[in-house]
Amino acid sequence: MTERDETPLQHAVAAALASAPEARDFYDRAYQERTGKKGKPLYDIMRGESRTPKPETLRIIAEAMGLPSDHFISVVYQGSSALSTVVRHEAGGRSDRPEHPRSITTDAGETASVMRLDLSYSMGPGSNLDDSYIEAEAFEFDIGFLRSLTVTPADRIRIVDGIGDSMTPTLHDRDLLFVDINQQDLNAQDRIWAIWLFGLGAVKRLRAIGTDRVLVISDNPDVENQEVQRADIVIHGRVVGSIKRH
Repeated sequence: MTERDETPLQHAVAAALASAPEARDFYDRAYQERTGKKGKPLYDIMRGESRTPKPETLRIIAEAMGLPSDHFISVVYQGSSALSTVVRHEAGGRSDRPEHPRSITTDAGETASVMRLDLSYSMGPGSNLDDSYIEAEAFEFDIGFLRSLTVTPADRIRIVDGIGDSMTPTLHDRDLLFVDINQQDLNAQDRIWAIWLFGLGAVKRLRAIGTDRVLVISDNPDVENQEVQRADIVIHGRVVGSIKRH
């Protein structure tokens, strides 16, 4: 197959494999171990036999390669570019809010409501993400897009505003973040979580150190990381996606 015939997904996979520490077979085996299936999705993609794999397949192989879960999904389903068209309002009082939910679909498919929480209210210690905010509004999203982020039902996903630059360049000030509130256990290393830490709400990358210590990581190299007791952290949910505010 010539470079001209190469699909965007093949190009993205080839680029990822070129900089990956392991060969393609390693990641196909990782997929098999995780799913219990015999398929070789990377092999099929590179041969041109699989042009539109399921979002869940793309998510699994991206995570096996140490990439963001939506790395290949956005190439195939163009979720990232479609989401950039969502109309957003600036922070303010109730008077600047629309009367109806805004909507966005990637393929004019079935949609589901996701609640956006009002960040003018701070999180309280030990509270959950639903109780921490007083007001919320619903947005409609394509179900296929939401499933590309997480298998959790839409009513257990929340949209919140990211504040500050401590996670730059991964996340930027005032990005809109999708938080899966079903995921509240630190069961995966180096993922990004919405947390409560020392009296403040934060979005940080977490890495378990032994059984009772956690490294709280800021992706911005100018912001110092913190090592804390696991008991000092309350996890409200895992950040599974984001929308860049323009």
